[in-house]
Amino acid sequence: MRIVLLGPPGAGKGTQARVLAKRLKFPHISTGDLLRQNVSAGTDLGLEAKGYMEKGALVPDELVNKMLARRFDLPDVKSGFILDGYPRNLKQAKALDEILKNISSGIDLVFYLDTSEAVIIQRLTGRRVCKSCGANFHVKNMPPKQSGICDNCQGVLYQRSDDNESTIRNRIEVYNKESAPLINYYNSAGKLKSLNADGEAGIVLDEMVQLIQA
Repeated sequence: MRIVLLGPPGAGKGTQARVLAKRLKFPHISTGDLLRQNVSAGTDLGLEAKGYMEKGALVPDELVNKMLARRFDLPDVKSGFILDGYPRNLKQAKALDEILKNISSGIDLVFYLDTSEAVIIQRLTGRRVCKSCGANFHVKNMPPKQSGICDNCQGVLYQRSDDNESTIRNRIEVYNKESAPLINYYNSAGKLKSLNADGEAGIVLDEMVQLIQA
């Protein structure tokens, strides 16, 4: 079962993807993690990506696509995977289809975590990120055991500069414009399942598992 999680910033894609992957015993593939892993390992693609990241530029889709293609070649994804952070637009979705087509595979199910603007703002303004490992916490919803310190690696937690209300509203607007064709694309293919992600994470997770097992 090859599953994609879509949703606006703050929908909980990363959190849900990690927990769902553990529940189903599938690998969790995040393009953000994939970039960091390649950079850390000093791969040829990682070194190329590092050049863009150090300049504060976006890593080109073509480079991310190559990383994904290599990741999909590994044996642990043969039975399935949970993908989040990609695709973000229609062009990326079509590129993903081509990558999977080359290994005689394809996306089976796409979950869209529909989240209201008020909930997104509450989640993101309270988000704290580990400087060392990138783990996410929340001052109210998921606080660390020790204030300002990551539970996983004891790294320092910080608030992203774009996690403020005005920037978040702009990010939501941009996301909605870019994602509309993407959502239509998967809906037309009969692969899209939309879920209300405003509620508790555990309830949303159970709904996804029920749809997968249906």
